[in-house]
Amino acid sequence: MNLTERAYGLAESLLSGPLPRRWSHSLGVAERARSLQPILGDDAALMEAAAVLHDIGYSPAIASTGFHPLDGARFLRDQEGVDERVVRLVAHHSCALLEAEERGLREELAGEFELERPDLVDALLFCDMTTTPDGEPTTSDARLAEIVGRYGADTIVGRFIQRATPEIQAAVHRVEGRLGPVRRIS
Repeated sequence: MNLTERAYGLAESLLSGPLPRRWSHSLGVAERARSLQPILGDDAALMEAAAVLHDIGYSPAIASTGFHPLDGARFLRDQEGVDERVVRLVAHHSCALLEAEERGLREELAGEFELERPDLVDALLFCDMTTTPDGEPTTSDARLAEIVGRYGADTIVGRFIQRATPEIQAAVHRVEGRLGPVRRIS
């Protein structure tokens, strides 16, 4: 079984039953990742695997700290022995260090998991932040507004996402720039 097949099976087993909407989102993020193949080259399969696995830390079966990037990455590393680059992408997806800071977990996250290459971090951030909770394509502006609306501006997630907005938007623009004007994804 190759990396992506294993990733889909694992994500489905952890998310589809208890969190069907999160599973739909993960499938949509993985579809976005496949669309980036022209700029990812040899890292396309790695990105697709990270995309479908990025939110497994929400699964009640593995959640321990309540911070899904850390819980997911620890599970993938410690229980599943998944490729370390996938683990690092899951650990640091979508500006996770900023949210970890809000939760008092920044040192744990940074100490346990190195950052992956910036272009791959940007690509996963792009995929996550241009996909709705239901797995449909969206703009980063709409996605950011949806997150703040769902969680509330004064919650940990709301504060984090507002702090992360400039970096999220910059990453989305960097990926769109790499795709070129004809291939922009709306």
